[in-house]
Amino acid sequence: MNLLEVNNLHTYFNTDAGVIKAVNNVSFAVKAGRTLGIVGESGSGKSVTAMSVIRLLDYPGEILSGEVLYGGNDLTKISEASMRSIRGNEISVIFQEPMTSLNPVFKIKKQLNESIILHQNVSKKEATEISLGMLEAVKFDNPSEILDYYPHQLSGGMRQRVMIAMALASKPKILIADEPTTALDVIIQADILDLMNDLKNDFDTSIIFISHDLGVVSQMADDVIVMINGKIVEQAPIEKIFENPIHPYTRTLISAFLATDIETDIDNIKTLDNYEKENDKFDFENFKANRTADTDWLEVETDHFVAVNLK
Repeated sequence: MNLLEVNNLHTYFNTDAGVIKAVNNVSFAVKAGRTLGIVGESGSGKSVTAMSVIRLLDYPGEILSGEVLYGGNDLTKISEASMRSIRGNEISVIFQEPMTSLNPVFKIKKQLNESIILHQNVSKKEATEISLGMLEAVKFDNPSEILDYYPHQLSGGMRQRVMIAMALASKPKILIADEPTTALDVIIQADILDLMNDLKNDFDTSIIFISHDLGVVSQMADDVIVMINGKIVEQAPIEKIFENPIHPYTRTLISAFLATDIETDIDNIKTLDNYEKENDKFDFENFKANRTADTDWLEVETDHFVAVNLK
């Protein structure tokens, strides 16, 4: 069952230098109980796509057209008051750098409680009880002490766990994780990924996981969309992306992942031919010439779609 459907979404930024088509005719679905990975380089449109879903766009960003269907409503058309009741409640966000998301002058207790009271309409005492329970859920051994800390007294991994607790306190149906491990070292990164997978099952939450790192996505995602320059170039379950990558950009990302993965035998690594999948039915003429997505959307196998140029 699709929990969220995005259809033909266009999000543009009108700047002095011209129109930036950050999200250009993007469509995908998030299924209940599954994690959708959105992967691509910086500037590919990953984060703007996610922020368009919850209408948190910086000026001069604007959704020009398309649908974001959730709970029987098109989120692009409902009032801001209705959107606020969904944002942070039914759809929550974990941002990339927790130190910029947490207020340095307030203790963790005040910030967690404030979010819980806003979305759940409970008393301060009840909010504190919920905060303690959420800190326990994200594997803090001393949650009552953590509540009394300021953000600067916590490590990066601890701050990110606080942000995860805050995002999940309202038991959202969808959690958007926007590169939540980028600022963390590899060991802490692995712990956070394991924690998020555990919490997904515990809270029955679907996740939109955004990253430039296909290796990280491979540990989190059930389904993947690969983006470049505001468009999707490949979409498939994670197993098919690795077993049978079709698009040259996807193959480039996989090669980059394999070259840096500590488990890879560098001496025997096989370099992927990016254009090996071209055949007498399709090629990647537009991508090869302009590094933009080709216009035909082809299902190459069940649930595996690729942007190609049909001959």
